[in-house]
Amino acid sequence: MSRTATTAYEGFTAEERAAMKDHAKELKTTARRSEAEKAAEAVRDVLAKIAEMKDADRVLAERVHAIVTASAPALAPKLWYGMPAYALNGKLVCHFQAAEKFKGRYATLGFSDPAKLDDGAMWPVSYALIEITPEVEARIGALVKQAVS
Repeated sequence: MSRTATTAYEGFTAEERAAMKDHAKELKTTARRSEAEKAAEAVRDVLAKIAEMKDADRVLAERVHAIVTASAPALAPKLWYGMPAYALNGKLVCHFQAAEKFKGRYATLGFSDPAKLDDGAMWPVSYALIEITPEVEARIGALVKQAVS
């Protein structure tokens, strides 16, 4: 990639570096655990990460966690780059990104490739979240069920 006089590579942001450090720590911690310990600790890790979030993000993350675990009990909670995430057979299906994580305007619920949300030639894989209403809760539940179907 060539550089021009008006643009220069400034490297990773502090938030991106922190996310990479979180991921490295997650990998090291997971490697030290037995299989039985991994599942229980992963749930505790996700709940602890949610508890660390600021008020608005924490409220959304708690609701998303409750909806995801109720809608698709087969999904295993885990941390992914310091974010609450949910995997099926070890493959990430969805994750919650707090607005604060990358200094965003809103939190997001994102889905990965294994999520079966295919709808024609194009479909959304990330949703902005600012509030969880009954309609939003139903939509998240439906998306998660479809993702693991």
